[in-house]
Amino acid sequence: MTDISGSFNINHLHRRLRNSESRINTTFFVIKIKHLLTVYGIIELQQTMTSPPEGDILMITQKQLTLADIFSDCQEIFDFDKPQFLTLLENHIDLGQIIPVSFYNHYYSSVGRNRKYPLTAMLWALIIQRIFSIPTDSLLLVFLNYSRHLHEFCGFTKVPDASKITRFKQDFLQDLQLMFDKMVDITGPICQKIDKDLASMVIFDTSGIEAWVTENNPKYANRIIKQLKAYAKLKGFDKNFDPYKAAYNPMPSHAATNHAVQQMYINGHFCYAYKSGIITNGLGIVRDITFYNKDFLVSHPDIIAGKKPDPPDENKSLGDARALLPVLTDFFHKHPFINPEVFLGDAAFDAIAIYKSLFENFRFKKAFIPLHTKLSMENVNYTFNEDGIPCCPYGPSLPMKREGSKSNLRSRIPTMKFVCPEMKWEYSRETKKSRRVCHCNNPCTSSTCGRMVYVYPEKNLRAYPGVERGSAEWDETYKIRVNVEKSINHFKDSFCIAGRKTHNEKTLHADLLLAGITQLTTVILADEIHHHGYIRSIKPLIA
Repeated sequence: MTDISGSFNINHLHRRLRNSESRINTTFFVIKIKHLLTVYGIIELQQTMTSPPEGDILMITQKQLTLADIFSDCQEIFDFDKPQFLTLLENHIDLGQIIPVSFYNHYYSSVGRNRKYPLTAMLWALIIQRIFSIPTDSLLLVFLNYSRHLHEFCGFTKVPDASKITRFKQDFLQDLQLMFDKMVDITGPICQKIDKDLASMVIFDTSGIEAWVTENNPKYANRIIKQLKAYAKLKGFDKNFDPYKAAYNPMPSHAATNHAVQQMYINGHFCYAYKSGIITNGLGIVRDITFYNKDFLVSHPDIIAGKKPDPPDENKSLGDARALLPVLTDFFHKHPFINPEVFLGDAAFDAIAIYKSLFENFRFKKAFIPLHTKLSMENVNYTFNEDGIPCCPYGPSLPMKREGSKSNLRSRIPTMKFVCPEMKWEYSRETKKSRRVCHCNNPCTSSTCGRMVYVYPEKNLRAYPGVERGSAEWDETYKIRVNVEKSINHFKDSFCIAGRKTHNEKTLHADLLLAGITQLTTVILADEIHHHGYIRSIKPLIA
């Protein structure tokens, strides 16, 4: 067995992990990382079971794995074979060319002596942490100490401690933001090359990252719910009374220790979380990350909500609607050369003011936003269905057919023309031309062409957001909106953003930016090796 006492002290680790839960979690993630290395061909597991003679009973010999066994096996591999994924990153990613000059200047000018830990080393370590889904900084440092090739690849002569990692995130948060913004510009042409239509889309959604605060303790909410149940029983409330929804109003709007940690309704449950806004394109590649901290709220006071409404999901919708326009304003200010044409969002953005800003201020051509409330239109001389599509006056359930129109107004939105559903184009051999002929048995007009309705979308952008609601184009395009939710879940799960046990807002903000940097690194790598099918995740690409 290889002696690893110099790089990793098993006894020291067990002294630090004093409770059983911590030991179990640590062992689990170590085994998880070893499994990943096995899948990628970095480690070859030895077979501990042989085939028995025919007729014999199969006996499985069990041996409990210890941390010493796991680290010993991995140490031997790293000593004789440089991991494939490190070679891949080394050959195709020049991190020094990606880091902004201002980041270099700030990092090396903040002290009057040479840095013990190079900037590229710190960044590579944090990127690799997310690639391999290592949940904590402490566990990352364990693997850095254990693997000679890993810390040499990063550029460490000495592995830093956990406090250095935390201080790096907090001190250079704005620099990480600048690096992320630069990588957004770098990956823009790559996304255009992969799929121009998907790259021209903007998909926005908000998400919450649960904070490590007392209010997120299940006992906190359960105590309030228990009191409400007892009160309802005492007063004889009917069975329709929902104590879980009733608990929403008595609970504070934010955590006592940090007002930035807001009460949110996420995936059907209450929690106290840091809120963030994520923009992706149609490929699911992140374009912008906005952390709703104090500075952002001060610069955009119009998004601060007043008294929270009832029910709770309505509160979330209002919050999302208020946040959209300020986020887009900041996004286009940072990236003036990005000119998307299509916006996709959920029903929370179904408001006249939002449609007006999307088309007039941000110059979108189409907006795919489901209706939040029933559509109503005034001063129209035609009947219409729930999607705003003109219908036959003799058959309100029979929608008219859409025909394209080349006319454009100052809004840049083409005029929509609808014709009778019984109309057909017929070719005349005499005139050698085609014309419209209505074959309706009960015509509503004397015109042989049938009824025609011209719709001017700029008069009602909510009803006609540059695209016909309910059409095949609408249905197929709106399916793409799920990509922003996939990216958010990828950040939380694969990049271990969720469940971070930190009280510090800057640390969590930096972790979120590093998740975005890691994904964009994947995009650059996939383009360099001409495997665009793996732009969202580096793991199958390595395998």
